[in-house]
Amino acid sequence: MMVEVFKTNVSCEEVSMMLTDILLRHFPGSRISFDLEDCDRVLRIEQEGIIPGKVIEIISTKGYHCEMLL
Repeated sequence: MMVEVFKTNVSCEEVSMMLTDILLRHFPGSRISFDLEDCDRVLRIEQEGIIPGKVIEIISTKGYHCEMLL
């Protein structure tokens, strides 16, 4: 299973739930979670074949910052 981790500026549960729903439409069957307590507001996606650029594009079009954590 592939895991991609992103730094975001998502700060509330409602937004994280909305973005999770949108991401699940693009990446069905994946495990998606936000850690809003972490200083990097981490978004973690577990699934084979995740395209990081697509994740960043989806989050960005909704007005939020997203970048890969290495």
